[in-house]
Amino acid sequence: MTLREPPVRAPAAPTTRPRRRLRRETLTAWAYLAPAAVVLAAVLAYPIYQIVLISFYDYGQAQAAGAAPLRFVGLANYRHLVTDPQFWRVLANTVGFGAVCVAGSLLVGTGLAVLATRVRTLPRTLLFVAALGAWATPAVAGSYVWLFLFDTDFGLVNDLLARWGATAMRGHSWTYDTASAFGLVAAEVIWCSFPFVLVTMYAGIRAIPREVLEAAALDGAPGWHTLTAVILPMLRPLLAIATIQSVIWDFKVFTQIYVMTNGGGIAGNNLVLNVYAYQKAFAGQEYGLGSAIGVLMTLLLLSVTGLYVRSQRRSAP
Repeated sequence: MTLREPPVRAPAAPTTRPRRRLRRETLTAWAYLAPAAVVLAAVLAYPIYQIVLISFYDYGQAQAAGAAPLRFVGLANYRHLVTDPQFWRVLANTVGFGAVCVAGSLLVGTGLAVLATRVRTLPRTLLFVAALGAWATPAVAGSYVWLFLFDTDFGLVNDLLARWGATAMRGHSWTYDTASAFGLVAAEVIWCSFPFVLVTMYAGIRAIPREVLEAAALDGAPGWHTLTAVILPMLRPLLAIATIQSVIWDFKVFTQIYVMTNGGGIAGNNLVLNVYAYQKAFAGQEYGLGSAIGVLMTLLLLSVTGLYVRSQRRSAP
């Protein structure tokens, strides 16, 4: 007597119910996003179109006043930029300055967020009040406050350094040298940017289940290992949001650079792309060239944020 093997059943056909549910949820999400998308398109689409269009013309003060006809030059403005050594020097300044500001904002904001979860209510409240005060300070006012603190003759910083033994710092100019001027502006930008990272990371840390942190403590994980192996991986989506926002804000800094370096520093050594575009478009009355700089800067920001989002998706579990 031989045992008969049970017949092999064909796999069941996938039901269409999950697909319908996914399609319905997608349509619902687009319905919620549609009003904001319409507003953004109305506010951003036409200005971007105008900037791109002007970048293909020889558009100066005479054309803006109607005294001369527009002349289509195609990619001439872009060719002028890529063959100009000053443009590449300004681009390097922008990338380096923006990278320092983004890294500083993330480190300071995340570190203070971790500190805020480990102190009592009163110190935490004072920390958030001080951070929100820095966040609410207008860029022009904050820039002048920092300039006064680091003033050559009456600055508090130079006076304290001289009292503590660094007599060479008496009468020192922080905005004369290119590196120290960029460092001073970067410190001011980090000071007014870290509160966003602080609030975002603090909310994310508070949302982590207590059981996860208790399990890490029971396993004997030290505090640094808990931060790098447990907390930061769970905060990866929020870190991505904070990084993208910081990149967008810090790479297009204008007010701080323009005010604190008096329009770009000595011989334009502290120029960044935004200030460079302003000088070309308004001071030099070359609106087509200034628009081309704006277009290139927009493409740079889109590429940086796109690469970062792509890397985050690849490293996601």
